[in-house]
Amino acid sequence: MSILSDVVRMQFKAGDDVRDAGLITPASIERFDNIAYGSDATWQVLDVYRPKGTIAPVDVVPTSPTVPADFVAESAAFGSAASTGVATANGEASSDGAASANPGVPKTLPVIVSVHGGGWVYGDKERYQWYCMDLASRGFVVVNFTYRLAPEFKFPASMEDTCAAFSWTLAHIGEYGGDATRIFAVGDSAGGHMLGLFCNLCTNPYYAARLALDVPKDFAPTAVAINCGVAEVKLTDDPVDLTSGLMVDFLEGGGTDEELDLINVVEHVTAAFPPAFVMTCDGDFLYDQAFPLVARLRELKVVHELHVYGGKDEPLSHVFHCNMRSEDARRCNDDECRFFRRFV
Repeated sequence: MSILSDVVRMQFKAGDDVRDAGLITPASIERFDNIAYGSDATWQVLDVYRPKGTIAPVDVVPTSPTVPADFVAESAAFGSAASTGVATANGEASSDGAASANPGVPKTLPVIVSVHGGGWVYGDKERYQWYCMDLASRGFVVVNFTYRLAPEFKFPASMEDTCAAFSWTLAHIGEYGGDATRIFAVGDSAGGHMLGLFCNLCTNPYYAARLALDVPKDFAPTAVAINCGVAEVKLTDDPVDLTSGLMVDFLEGGGTDEELDLINVVEHVTAAFPPAFVMTCDGDFLYDQAFPLVARLRELKVVHELHVYGGKDEPLSHVFHCNMRSEDARRCNDDECRFFRRFV
């Protein structure tokens, strides 16, 4: 274990423990826990969450257990008009983004796969369960997976697991009431970086050939949300540049030119990249990362929205959307699901 990764794990955990203290599984959510998506029973496991009473029963037994201060939305609406409401499970519109329950009407629901953040060295499905269940409450079947972390497992181990989790979803999500033809994805911080790389693997065959991973065939997410994410890594000597410091743990060579090119999301985006909701906030230490990605999407005429959120009384922090007690998080997560509903 490196000193930096050890410190990140301790500090991130301490903050997340305070944020999530007292949270419980909502009564409206049905959960299926600790499902293997690979051979490693410690790392390659996932949960599935869905809203109760909104889909036909399935034969699975669940287990227990410089911008305006407030908000900026930019939409490059190439061939797709912005929605004014959200289509809920029964096909009716909801202005607040929440799914209305109508038991037994639809046979399936659209799916969201979550790629958790944590600086490539921290996090798991247990930490992200509250956020993912909150997404499920909006009328989605949500897949929440753990993946192998650095420094114990160097890149591309985390990407191998991401590919495997999506392959499992394609093969099995129908067993849980999910529609495998409508698979969306969210990722934040390092998870946003990984989601961006995964989308490049799915849509850029030249990039995929360089990494030679087992990418799901003929698949790309229907649309994605990249939240407070890393889009490109440029090494600096700044001691407070956490991203640069973690490259020693994440990459086998510590950040060679070839490695940095391989993990550059922006460099490998093509016009086939999925529609993207890109989000940051006024207090995000990765604030500047959103704009090169958005510029590339705009250049290639990829459907996208840029959202920059700001707090009413004080700046919002990195990955604020994971705070289930925050009205700003609710607003952001509503906006993301509303964006996804444009493509259902």
